[in-house]
Amino acid sequence: MSTPNSNLETTFNEKGELISPVLPSGVKNFLIDIDGTICDDIPNEEPERMATCLPYPDALRIVNKWYEEGHIITFFTSRTEEHREVTEEWLHRHNFKWHGMLMGKPRGGNYHWIDNHIVKATRFKGKFTDLVVKNREVEVFND
Repeated sequence: MSTPNSNLETTFNEKGELISPVLPSGVKNFLIDIDGTICDDIPNEEPERMATCLPYPDALRIVNKWYEEGHIITFFTSRTEEHREVTEEWLHRHNFKWHGMLMGKPRGGNYHWIDNHIVKATRFKGKFTDLVVKNREVEVFND
């Protein structure tokens, strides 16, 4: 694990007030699930499997490519804090390059993320590749 790019750009709202900084143009904050996305889906109830599963080869290649391109890689997982050590050891052993890990993502899927920053979501369907742009319907707030 390394420290993420700290070249955040200072930003201001329309009133000239300081607001949350943003990454430079072209740099993405990738939040990537672990179980079922970069390796087999292992439930928290079977933590002994967390140390022995294998990464999906395409996931390892693409995640490390994004890291090398300067993007921020953060794993966002439903694993709990008690699974942090085994998870970090697994990521290191398999040579994933990453910046941070957020534990305790709510379980159950059907996620709907609401944020004041742009959020793009990509559903993993079994193969990691470079991302492409496609238009899809999304739910938005009524103006």
